[in-house]
Amino acid sequence: MMQQYFRIKAEHPNELVFYRMGDFYELFYDDAKRASELLDISLTARGHSGGQPIPMAGIPYHSADGYVAKIVRAGQSVAIAEQIGDPATSKGPVERKVVRVVTPGTLTDEALLEEKRDNLLVAVTCEEERFGIASLDISAGRFVVCQTQGEEGLLAELARLRPAELLYNEDDALEAVLPPLPGLRRQPPWHFELDTALRLLNQQFQTRDLSGFGCDHLPVALRAAGCLLQYAKETQRTDLPHIRAIQVETREDSVVLDAATRRNLELDQNLMGGAENTLVSVIDATTTPMGGRLLRRWLNRPLRDLATISQRQFCIECLIENYHYETLTPELKQIGDMERILARVALRSARPRDLERLKRALAALPAIQQALAPLDSPLAAQLAARISEFPDLQTLLARAIIDSPPVVIRDGGVIASGYDSELDELRALSENAGDYLVDLERRERERTGIPSLKVGFNRVHGYYIEISRAQSSGAPTEYIRRQTLKNAERFITPELKEFEDKALSAKSRALAREKALYEALLETLAATLAPLQECSAALAELDVLNGLACSADELNYCAPQVVEEPGLFIEGGRHPVVEQVSEDPFVANDLILDNQRRMLIITGPNMGGKSTYMRQTALIVLLAHIGGYVPAQSARIGLVDRIFTRMGSSDDLAGGRSTFMVEMTETANILHNATERSLVLMDEVGRGTSTFDGLSLAWSCARYLAAEGRAFTLFATHYFELTALPEEVESVANVHLTATEHKDHIIFLHSVHEGPASQSYGLQVAQLAGVPGNVIAEAREKLSQLEGAAPPRPVATDGTAPLQGDMFNQQPSPLERALDELDPDNLTPRQALEALYRLKAGTF
Repeated sequence: MMQQYFRIKAEHPNELVFYRMGDFYELFYDDAKRASELLDISLTARGHSGGQPIPMAGIPYHSADGYVAKIVRAGQSVAIAEQIGDPATSKGPVERKVVRVVTPGTLTDEALLEEKRDNLLVAVTCEEERFGIASLDISAGRFVVCQTQGEEGLLAELARLRPAELLYNEDDALEAVLPPLPGLRRQPPWHFELDTALRLLNQQFQTRDLSGFGCDHLPVALRAAGCLLQYAKETQRTDLPHIRAIQVETREDSVVLDAATRRNLELDQNLMGGAENTLVSVIDATTTPMGGRLLRRWLNRPLRDLATISQRQFCIECLIENYHYETLTPELKQIGDMERILARVALRSARPRDLERLKRALAALPAIQQALAPLDSPLAAQLAARISEFPDLQTLLARAIIDSPPVVIRDGGVIASGYDSELDELRALSENAGDYLVDLERRERERTGIPSLKVGFNRVHGYYIEISRAQSSGAPTEYIRRQTLKNAERFITPELKEFEDKALSAKSRALAREKALYEALLETLAATLAPLQECSAALAELDVLNGLACSADELNYCAPQVVEEPGLFIEGGRHPVVEQVSEDPFVANDLILDNQRRMLIITGPNMGGKSTYMRQTALIVLLAHIGGYVPAQSARIGLVDRIFTRMGSSDDLAGGRSTFMVEMTETANILHNATERSLVLMDEVGRGTSTFDGLSLAWSCARYLAAEGRAFTLFATHYFELTALPEEVESVANVHLTATEHKDHIIFLHSVHEGPASQSYGLQVAQLAGVPGNVIAEAREKLSQLEGAAPPRPVATDGTAPLQGDMFNQQPSPLERALDELDPDNLTPRQALEALYRLKAGTF
């Protein structure tokens, strides 16, 4: 048995091998030690090897899902070795075989997956500066490829995808580039060969070439896709019929968001890594898990296709009209996670309750079609055509599967009575044996006239007719003696023997028949997989649109006018999250950015609302680009190509980067990549260094964005010197957030007005934060001294920004150079006195 285990373990050195032994999965040696740590289970020993006890740990096979989930969440993979031989006929150990490898990126079991988050397996390879990225959601069958330039593009895509498992070419030396993920897997370079990839992909899609998918021009991405597909097949140990196509994504089709922007805007994950107080937490009114996942994909990849945006927006308008979304919502609740159920059907791992949910989903389709009929929307009509109906499959499942079936098929009781006559007969034999024996006993007593006759059963001899010894001589001739006891004789009859053969095997035969019927049901469903998947995708899209209509109506959002012409005009804009969590009424604000007004320098007090004003602008723009309604009275949004943010403070100590270095890295990315079509949010640039350094950097960055990059920019700062920038650059304007003082306390008005702020209110905010009163008093005194007696700051010769000496590149001052040139030994007293007057006057 251990030799068999060693052979299996040699094939799976990097996985924990779950080795089936009876009712347990056992782990041995280092696997047992690792599992003991991860699962907090007992580590025992059994037998000896090399004179040492063999470490061993085990878990019950019927509750393995929870243990596997815990292991996979830790980034570890599991190889499940099942008994495939028959113990009754096996000579020696029962044959075992790895039937599945469970890895973080190839999960399909419902218990192991998050409902509303994609679980992606991603592969990456590179060629010069081009990176090829392939992603697969095996639980849904979604296969996507893209290519991007440079490390910044790669990291932005990985931040969007958030892979559960990442495969990379070990020859590409990507360890220093890739983010630290628990599911990083090095793969040999031959897994990324283009010829192999093309062969595998064409074989999967049953095509001669990939031109029909529009990815012929992406060789680096196809290499990654080939590796990914090969890995998925190896782990699943089966075909993947639900992966029927490969999609191509390009950066030009979408609004590009880098990792910092996703983090700062808190789309579906807050800064602490949770889901509370995010954009999704406010606008997600989807009723199906697959709709929830699609909404997150839309938010993380907003579109730049005006036609698609307009179609979605008009469909939402039709759903809001006459409250059609209220009719659809209860019907969509019946759909469940049809997408993942169909994937499990394709992999033949669907459980009885999956089919019962699919039955309910198919039954809801006619009502959904009826609810869509009144909508005068081209997109709604397209969705209705894709959703279709499946009456034959629905009838089949209604006949075949009982309501509220068991979790697994293993113990039977899943197939409904009346579906199969053979199964019904076998069940009747097994379930009605007692009634038959009582009836047989009554009939035999009447026929033989022996009152002591009785029918019984034991495990050794099976069924029998027992007659007392005194009356045994009166047994009919067809009775065959089976066993002699001290006071009785036991007999068998041909009728009882026939019943025994049927009854003893009926239960196992019924279970085998039920499993065969269930597998045939899966085969029938798999044959209709393509239209069912199309229906599922359309239902997910309908669910997102219906949810956006619901949240827009309930939250008082408006339909934005999305246009090709650049510019942002927002009237009464609000932050979608802040207005929901704030106890006070939210103060709405306007925003205007156009060709004559491309940058706003935003000043005002801390906590005054600068960051909220900036973020709400980005979220309004983003919602408009997914085709949704926006939190405003009205809005006119010109298409943007990218959204950048440089906000907040964070360091990267592991990467050797200080807070200021992170800030400057993000700023450099913006300055290099922002275009006239970009929206840029910059908050407190330069605050991580000394005053003059920071002010100089902030000034020059703002000037570059306004004059050279000409991006639409919101630039928040406490450097009041920057409010002079509109005097030099015509496209720059000042706005400020208002506040007022009352009895040494600050009251934030959160209202945006034209012009620069009058003061910063830093001491008042410190007082609100609980800084001790004596510290505040001393700070006020020091502030008065600085404001009244501060020496003038040195400025550049052109007057554009303050200057500060550079401690790393000090040059002699004019005074020092003049002193160096003096030779006191050769000066007359009169010449020395004249030199002293010149130095004092500063005429060097």
